[in-house]
Amino acid sequence: MTEVLSQDEIDQLLTAISAGDTDTDDYRPINDTRKIKIYDFKRPDKFSKEQIRTVSIMHETFARLTTTALSAQLRSMAHVHVASVDQLTYEEFIRSIPTPTTLAVINMDPLKGNAILEIDPSVTFSIIDRLFGGTGKGTKVQRDLTDIEQSVMEGIIVRILANMREAWTQVIDLRPRLGQIETNPQFAQIVPPSEMVVLVTLETKVGDEEGMMNFCIPYITIEPIISKLSSQFWFSSVRRSSTTQYMGVLKEKLSTVDMDVVAEIGTINIPVREVLNLRVGDVVRLSNVRVGDPFTLSIGNKKKFLCQAGVIGKKVAVQVLKKIADIEQEDFEELSAEGDDTYE
Repeated sequence: MTEVLSQDEIDQLLTAISAGDTDTDDYRPINDTRKIKIYDFKRPDKFSKEQIRTVSIMHETFARLTTTALSAQLRSMAHVHVASVDQLTYEEFIRSIPTPTTLAVINMDPLKGNAILEIDPSVTFSIIDRLFGGTGKGTKVQRDLTDIEQSVMEGIIVRILANMREAWTQVIDLRPRLGQIETNPQFAQIVPPSEMVVLVTLETKVGDEEGMMNFCIPYITIEPIISKLSSQFWFSSVRRSSTTQYMGVLKEKLSTVDMDVVAEIGTINIPVREVLNLRVGDVVRLSNVRVGDPFTLSIGNKKKFLCQAGVIGKKVAVQVLKKIADIEQEDFEELSAEGDDTYE
């Protein structure tokens, strides 16, 4: 407890201050360095920190699956990852997104109510440009979708929702369905403005274009399974589940991704001076390569096979001879190093 001064002590203290014998700075209150967070009682938090963390973990799986699916369908590098998970009012969410944008109203069967998947215009038009045969670059477009473009995006969103179902498997057998697509946020009032929602923000990159995808889930929609959004329930469910199906999905998605395949006859180091003097018709001699020697077939910058050159009809081709991994290291080095003849 704080000590109470007597009247004599108070008089002595005042006398000392008046005489200048005591520094008044010693009696100033100490600044409180604690951070104070403002709490709005009219807008109480509905989700605990643990529940927010579980939602984030769920959608990290969703982001990985969506990365693979988009890369396969667009035949281009795509990357999706969770940027943040927050709780806010539906009105705050609607005010935070651009107009026009791509707003997909999602039925969250068997949960009651709807959710919103919002895709940034830069991502939307980059996807559309890629699917229409373009490069996906320079697509800073701000307009509503045409009927054809909306139909294309419906197909993309349906594939994304399949990944969402997979990501939610540990919590509920979710069967999300696309309701309608809107471009004006004011036409997508799925809950009252003051209703609390959890907002999953996903940074999305398609080719060189970057933007956001936002998944907005109202509290009243997710409330029936809120008790399952705990770390203990989540990790126990993960341990019980098998990863076989997940790996099967990954293999299926990856099987359609294009890879660079390069047949490398040989290499040589030459000075820059000679490179600058190269002309049409010049012959470059490759060292340590004999005519008829097998050469390397690389897939995605990884040396995978030994092969030999040939023709099929009127086209040049290569025939795979053996996996490099199956060859003893010393045998491979010997194949690469022996012989002084050159191939021109």
